[in-house]
Amino acid sequence: MDKMQTIWDFFQNEILGMKWLNRIFENLLNMIGVDTQSRIGASVQFFLYDTIKILILLGFLIFIISYIQSYFPPERTKKILGKFHGITANILAALLGTVTPFCSCSSIPLFMGFTSAGLPLGVTFSFLISSPMVDLGSLILLMSIFGWKVAVVYVILGLVIAVIGGTLIEKLGLENQVEDYIRNANSIDLPQEELKTKDRIKFAWEKVVSTAKKVTPYILIGVAVGAVIHNWIPEDFIIKALGSDNPFGVIIATAVGIPMYADIFGTIPIAEALLSKGALLGVVLSFMMGVTTLSLPSMIMLKKAVKPKLLGVFIAICTIGIIIVGYFFNALQSILI
Repeated sequence: MDKMQTIWDFFQNEILGMKWLNRIFENLLNMIGVDTQSRIGASVQFFLYDTIKILILLGFLIFIISYIQSYFPPERTKKILGKFHGITANILAALLGTVTPFCSCSSIPLFMGFTSAGLPLGVTFSFLISSPMVDLGSLILLMSIFGWKVAVVYVILGLVIAVIGGTLIEKLGLENQVEDYIRNANSIDLPQEELKTKDRIKFAWEKVVSTAKKVTPYILIGVAVGAVIHNWIPEDFIIKALGSDNPFGVIIATAVGIPMYADIFGTIPIAEALLSKGALLGVVLSFMMGVTTLSLPSMIMLKKAVKPKLLGVFIAICTIGIIIVGYFFNALQSILI
């Protein structure tokens, strides 16, 4: 058992967490005369290490997920989902959301296409909730920072929110709250050309390049914010605002996260810094969920597709679900970390 734990610790710290990379930057900075024990030196080390680490993980994960995604073009996904009904369809839609792009803005066009194709509204919303909130990338990234227990529970609870949210929207009968141009759109079934392995590799690489170009600015901003939090904001302040003494920390973190726009790659360094400064686990994860699921730009996009009532229901369901998940993680923090 001890041997297995040692192997896992090595995998989490050196493979996923790339602690070796942190040591390399520390040695390099010390060699050129930068004191990594000072605030400025520690901030530079944090920035370099987290930026390179996240970009490496970004490239690897997007390549793998995009390769998997090449087997699920929109028409094929529509046909798969169309064969199922009820909560089974919601579960399948939530699971399929885990192999789609990382940010909510990327998922909304697919949501609109599925809705136009005549899939049940609740099913399409289960997909829309899970796609930015839970993906294979988030599982790996969370494992690298918080460990496998937190990562697995996070993914499971994210899928639960997606399934329950989609089911509730279906039961409320809000089909008339979808904009007419989407409900009345004609879906055309096009024959799907079977891609060869080299085509899938090309598709996956193009996704890596296009996604990297899009999210790198947010990664740099997120890492810079994380470096400031990690090295410049007093620990007492973070504990007072987002620690166990503030019962509203989860609500505050969710509210702060919603107006922002980033994907999980941009939020990870901020979450890592907050946790190291004493913020509760549930507070940190609520912030991440709020940013990735309910960002202001994605809500503006979604408003073009649905009417205010449905948009409000969607935001309310996601917000309540995120807050519940946050308090759940707070309660189990001592067990999970």
